Amino acid sequence: MKDVIIVTGAAGFIGFHLCRRLLAQGESVVGLDNLNDYYDPRLKGARLDILNRSSRFNFLLGDLCDAEAVESLVVQNEPRVVYHLGAQAGVRYSLENPRSYMQSNIEGTFNLLEAVRKASVEHLLYASSSSVYGNHVKTPFSVNASVDKPVSFYASSKRAVELMVYAYACLYGIPSTGLRFFTVYGPFGRPDMAYFSFTKKILAGEPIDVYHHGELLRDFTFVDDVIDGLIALKEKPPVPDEGSVRHKVYNLGNSQPVRLDTFIAVLEKHLGKTAERRYLPMQAGDVYETYADITESTQDFGFIPKVDLEEGLKHFTDWYRGYYEDRK
Repeated sequence: MKDVIIVTGAAGFIGFHLCRRLLAQGESVVGLDNLNDYYDPRLKGARLDILNRSSRFNFLLGDLCDAEAVESLVVQNEPRVVYHLGAQAGVRYSLENPRSYMQSNIEGTFNLLEAVRKASVEHLLYASSSSVYGNHVKTPFSVNASVDKPVSFYASSKRAVELMVYAYACLYGIPSTGLRFFTVYGPFGRPDMAYFSFTKKILAGEPIDVYHHGELLRDFTFVDDVIDGLIALKEKPPVPDEGSVRHKVYNLGNSQPVRLDTFIAVLEKHLGKTAERRYLPMQAGDVYETYADITESTQDFGFIPKVDLEEGLKHFTDWYRGYYEDRK
């Protein structure tokens, strides 16, 4: 085993921030990404430009659906820890192109698991989503709650990932931890997410689409807080449960849901412009509320979100103006 950490989805939003933190801590990181065009590849390239400044970062262009490439990645690098963040994201896009979720999320995870079981990995950490809770009635969402009623294929694919990893942890003793992310936002974020597209349209003087009349509740979580959690867990592989399986799932959320209308108001404040709001009904596959119960995350690895919405959106809007002003 080498003192190397593999991060799949390294050019993605959370993957980029994780790699940057790991490199800052002196780790050697091998990143994998296929740099697809689900959103502007230039943003992914800008993230990689920053990561490539470190001599301890090695980037490989490759696809999780390429089983041979994934096996070669893991076997040749003999990683101590693997962060599996590579996936097809987005609830609404799963209505348009569900096959991409079957390929990237399910087949891609299967290929990684097959590779990891042939190596002596100390800890596999992987991305799940708050979407697995569906329209759960009881809040906040507990990791012990039933998650068998997803309302989108994206959510179904993430739940399938959790079950697949659990099975491999059971069969092959792979210490594995799943993280259910709650509406992560921040600098270098994903352009397909509402806060990003809202910012673009507000600055351009274009109307924004506000679903469910702005009454949706979201547990907006700043990316640095999520990275704190991922880093804190790195050296804490799960202990065996009652069935001697080393697998655990945690919520990583701010645990303070905010109405969408309130979120937009804070965004308007930092942009210095008022949005023209076009109110629309609930969208298929969407959920009314996300709300993380982080009791176990706090108890087990000291997860306490530090960045509130006011500060987080200020960081994002400052970055957004600087990033896009530099590219005019």
